[in-house]
Amino acid sequence: MKIGIFTDSYVPYTSGVVRSIQTFKEELIKQGHDVFIFAPSYKNCGKESRVFRFASIPSLTNRDFTLAVPFSLRLKPVIQGLGLDLIHVHSPFLLGRLGARYARRAGIPLVFTYHTLYDQYVHYVPFAQSFTRELAQRVSRDFCNQCDMVIVPTDIVGDYLRRIGVVTEITKVPTGIKVEEFQKGDPAWLRQQYQIPSSDYVLLFVGRLGQEKNIGMLLESFQLVNREINNTTLVLVGGGPEAEELRSKALKLGIAAKVVFTGTLPSAEVVNCYAGADLFVFTSLTETQGIVIAEAKAAGLPVVAVGANGVSEMVEDGLDGYLTDPDPVHFANRVCQVLKNREMREAMGRRASLKAEELSSVNCTKRLLSCYSALVEGNKRATSNLS
Repeated sequence: MKIGIFTDSYVPYTSGVVRSIQTFKEELIKQGHDVFIFAPSYKNCGKESRVFRFASIPSLTNRDFTLAVPFSLRLKPVIQGLGLDLIHVHSPFLLGRLGARYARRAGIPLVFTYHTLYDQYVHYVPFAQSFTRELAQRVSRDFCNQCDMVIVPTDIVGDYLRRIGVVTEITKVPTGIKVEEFQKGDPAWLRQQYQIPSSDYVLLFVGRLGQEKNIGMLLESFQLVNREINNTTLVLVGGGPEAEELRSKALKLGIAAKVVFTGTLPSAEVVNCYAGADLFVFTSLTETQGIVIAEAKAAGLPVVAVGANGVSEMVEDGLDGYLTDPDPVHFANRVCQVLKNREMREAMGRRASLKAEELSSVNCTKRLLSCYSALVEGNKRATSNLS
């Protein structure tokens, strides 16, 4: 099968969407399929086989993110020469719309993965936010209804799309992870690299340091945790626009000496961070899935997370971790409860590791391929009937 993927973000940019695309791409290629990526260009991004880059400009609200110019004189002959069976888009904007246009022209199925609750990211738009939220929902609904299938990572996201008026077929296919990779980390690396005392419990967050991740609340909660259990260190892995503001907040809260900001790390070092932690903590309110939670569980970490949106399906409350209210006190109480009970913590970690197997990249790619095959075969039958 020949699959064209159109996305508004791709490597070297780091995000859950990019990680999802990369994971599925690698598994699809392993299983003998051809995958072609259509993505923005970035500063210093090298050439990659079967990746078509569009000229782009930096976003005003996130300088690491670029906005593709959805036009290229070279695109039409490239698309025609590939003979794609299906186009899969990962955004309802810019390159997602371009991909949809080419799918219609070629008469091939169009799949859209709804990765992001766009109406909850309006803080990146500097004006008319109430209008923008309504507009984001309308754009999402109308674009979904132009597609042949909409993929969602969790049932909660599918329910949300139905509420805003999506009538297209919706199928749940979570983003998988390479479970075995997260079981091979070096447990000593994190403490050695950042001089964390061996007696400290390490609380780990992995993700983009953006407003939507609600890390300010995590710092407030950690202040409470550290008062009750002072041999604790919070490690924040990732970069983003809120990094300096969060450093300042940690200083004001009096916890700066106990908070480690690693910045963006290579994937192997992120794996080492999971291996060296005692507990994964996650306060984001906007996740459609929360891939990092699956990664943490694969590494055998119990999780304490705010029970919002897709995260609610990623943690089994009381079994492999806890889901909390978006409240610093409630969150801190659950963290302390896990840290103070070694037997509970280890049992939760074992259950987390077992549950992560369900989200292996191989299993999730099989589910995606089943969706692709059904659409392609259906399209062939429809085309033959017309002829």
